[in-house]
Amino acid sequence: MTMIRLTTFKQGCISTSILKSCISGSYQSRQAIRCCITSGRPRYGTAIARSIHTPTLSISTATMTAGQSMSGPNEGNEMLNEELQKDTGTMRNKKPINLLRGWPSTSLLPAAALRAASQTALSDPAIWAPGLEYGPDPGYQPLREALEYWLGKFYSSVLPVMPDTATTGVSEDGKAAEKEADRITITGGASQSLACILQSFTDPARTLAIWIVAPCYFLACPIFADAGFTGRMRAVPEDEEGVDVEVLERKMCALEKEQRGRSDDGSGSYKDPDPYRKIYRHVVYCVPAFSNPSGRTMTLARRQGLVEVARRHDTLIICDDVYDMLQWHILPNNPSSSLQPPQSPNLNKALLPRVADLDFAAGRSPHDPEGKHFGHAVSNGSFSKLVAPGTRTGWTFSTADFAYGLSQTGSTRSGGAASQLAATIVCELLLTKTKGEEECLLDTHIRHTLLPSYARRHAVLMRTVRAELVPLGVRVLEGSLCGQDGVYGGYFVWMTLPSETETVLGKRTWPIAQAIADRCRADEDLMIGNGELFAVHGDEEAIRFDNAIRLCFAWLDEEDLVDGVKRLGRVIGKMLFEGPESWVVKNRGMDNVDEAK
Repeated sequence: MTMIRLTTFKQGCISTSILKSCISGSYQSRQAIRCCITSGRPRYGTAIARSIHTPTLSISTATMTAGQSMSGPNEGNEMLNEELQKDTGTMRNKKPINLLRGWPSTSLLPAAALRAASQTALSDPAIWAPGLEYGPDPGYQPLREALEYWLGKFYSSVLPVMPDTATTGVSEDGKAAEKEADRITITGGASQSLACILQSFTDPARTLAIWIVAPCYFLACPIFADAGFTGRMRAVPEDEEGVDVEVLERKMCALEKEQRGRSDDGSGSYKDPDPYRKIYRHVVYCVPAFSNPSGRTMTLARRQGLVEVARRHDTLIICDDVYDMLQWHILPNNPSSSLQPPQSPNLNKALLPRVADLDFAAGRSPHDPEGKHFGHAVSNGSFSKLVAPGTRTGWTFSTADFAYGLSQTGSTRSGGAASQLAATIVCELLLTKTKGEEECLLDTHIRHTLLPSYARRHAVLMRTVRAELVPLGVRVLEGSLCGQDGVYGGYFVWMTLPSETETVLGKRTWPIAQAIADRCRADEDLMIGNGELFAVHGDEEAIRFDNAIRLCFAWLDEEDLVDGVKRLGRVIGKMLFEGPESWVVKNRGMDNVDEAK
């Protein structure tokens, strides 16, 4: 590797001949020149040129100023820009690469399994007759019962001790299983379910705020806005263990003090929840496992603390538990390594209980109406990440009273549970074909198709990030769960850039992520998730993510993942070389990413 340390790229204090020789060596091996900020002060940058034959070369300020001046003040910049442009080519010759889109790869969709399941469902009158009619309000009963068994297998080893009044186990006559299934509703997916939960259990006249763990899933914010909470979405920070519950409760107390005197007796309410629903004073929204976008998993201690805060402040915790089953052992950094990743713990089972499990184990709270147990947490699940987004089918898991109240949402009562036909098809994937068989078709798909593929794609992405971006100063989250370094999951990798507040001679040393995203689209036909997208709408200034980038590894194949990260490295290198004058943000907001969501 050829390395030239410069005191500045802008003053033209390195000779053209030296720069040309370095470029020549680099481009003979067709590698990119990248510019990055290096450690140590004072500094402006380091030009790194990869070369097979050229040894490391370090040129000090004294060497550069001892008669090796440029023939023109900008000649070095112009020449290096010209070479960079030659190497990157024109955008019209590039294949579009989308590292923003959070979809499963088309190659991983189980079309054959769904075809067989559809054939079964549409061949049996006992299945297709109810499947083609309006469904019952809580959803297709065979799927509710199949989910009760399937979810029970996955979470059984981490369930907390339940109160005496809770139904556990399965009796010989099946009644216990029916009671457990009563805690499940069938939905049209996590997004549709979130909208229905807000319709039934919140009221803008009585619910004070929506508390959103930040960075957040950015497309949830418009759902809260549609429910009447524009201007009342509040950001709550997270760290390596998940949501900061102390900050959350402090902010809740401050808001309650500010709103003291505001009636909570139902007068002036827009909604009448009785007799099957209730209105919560606060709502918390989070993705506890392998979060979108940060990839972090909330620890057990934070989950317990979150439940305790919710029970003190009449809060509903809405958990998007859509990535729980997508967890794997991190593969070795060296693809040729014969070392296998550690196989403990067993990742066919949950590592942690759901937040809803912890709340249910605590029993009724003082905020539950007499004779009811609505609880303070609901698990919002989806088959979009496990089967296919087009199935538009999901589930909720909560207390039985909450589940029934949710099924009484007006739109559900009018048309019956969403996705009735799709529910009959998905249900076939959860049923084992023979008695005593442990693995259903969905288990097979997850364990033998999704997890190996996502583990490889994640490993490929991370190797390329370490090679192309980390040397530039980018930091990346290596593991999902604090205390379990060898485990990762979900769809996303979260990276942070050197702080934009660090300046040299009054100027930022790094562009913000939005500016990088703009240049990626313009120069490389590359889409990335800039951190600004994942700020809480209306509360962006509370917690900013201008120096963060999210990359998705689920949508692209491995070759495109590598190419995409290399393109990102080239863009960052060019921007650092060009300096702050080129770091102009051209697009803000979400309008330019709708095509990639």
